[in-house]
Amino acid sequence: MNVVIFGKGFGRPRQVSLTGRATAAVVTCFSVILGATAFGAGYWYSSLNGSGVSLEAARTMSAQLDTQRVAIESIRQQTEDHLDALAIRIGQMNARVIRLDALGRRLTEMADISGEEFDFDAEPAIGGPEEPGTGSAAAPEVLAAMANLGYHLDSREAQLSVLESVLMNRNLNERVYPKGRPVKSGWMSSYYGRRTDPFTGKPAMHRGVDFAGKEGAEVVAVADGVVTWSSKRYGYGQLVEINHGNGYATRYAHNAENLVEVGEEVRKGQTVALMGDTGRATGPNLHFEVLHRGKRVNPVKFIQQAE
Repeated sequence: MNVVIFGKGFGRPRQVSLTGRATAAVVTCFSVILGATAFGAGYWYSSLNGSGVSLEAARTMSAQLDTQRVAIESIRQQTEDHLDALAIRIGQMNARVIRLDALGRRLTEMADISGEEFDFDAEPAIGGPEEPGTGSAAAPEVLAAMANLGYHLDSREAQLSVLESVLMNRNLNERVYPKGRPVKSGWMSSYYGRRTDPFTGKPAMHRGVDFAGKEGAEVVAVADGVVTWSSKRYGYGQLVEINHGNGYATRYAHNAENLVEVGEEVRKGQTVALMGDTGRATGPNLHFEVLHRGKRVNPVKFIQQAE
């Protein structure tokens, strides 16, 4: 193969004769140079115009993706923490609702309210027309609503506790307040006030009421209290005296037998003695007195309150 080379430096054209091996080497060399040039030019062109993203921009985007990935992981962890907190709070509120239901049942029983009116074992009846929704609540709104509900639970719990205390005090006051008949059978034979003394025949003050009846008839306490006297006393015969608190006390006199002892707690309606005629009495009867702050008062109004 002959190659003619022209150039000013050569003076005249020169002819170079190439053998088969030389020709292959030259062709291969030119092919390699041409391929490398084409690849470099293509890479340079594609980096500027092909994808529109430079290597530096790709690094920046990669860094941003890493940042976003970290942020998403943080948000996911916060969401799980919020859900755990909500679960704990719901459990606490549920426990408080159970306590309030139990308190409501006790108050219903104490107030003697019909169970059909306040049934704490059933869901409360509610109603109202359907209104257009406002969309789902976001987590902060749910937390705010739960906090508000917790506040209302605190308020209701305090109110119910106060109501329970009031009802218990009212129930206690009712039990310790002297009220009712001190005998299960018998009739009122003498009232409180001035009367003719059955032994002297002279006018005298009678500071109690008498109930005539059969020997051995049951004498009952008219209120809860503690026995402060249970033995003979001049004029009264066998006497039982009960202190009810709040300044009130009652006396049961002329008993055939006392059935309670000093220091014993008694309940309203409990039999404390048996009717007799001991002491200054003309026959089987109960002399009943009510004292308020140490002074004997008319028992009739206390007896009539029960009737």
